[in-house]
Amino acid sequence: MEVDLIFKIAAIGIIVAVLNQLLIRSGREEQALMTTLAGLIVVLMMVIEQIDLLFKTIKSIFGL
Repeated sequence: MEVDLIFKIAAIGIIVAVLNQLLIRSGREEQALMTTLAGLIVVLMMVIEQIDLLFKTIKSIFGL
């Protein structure tokens, strides 16, 4: 796994956490939840992309 990816995921987590707190404090709990879910989906898509790359690499190594 690339260190760059770890930093991107950490940055998304920090941004989502800050936005979440700001929205909750302004009484927008529903938007805070949606922001958290959007952040989670973005991170999951990044991880899934890396897993796909891993499987493709494994397939090419073993000639599958």
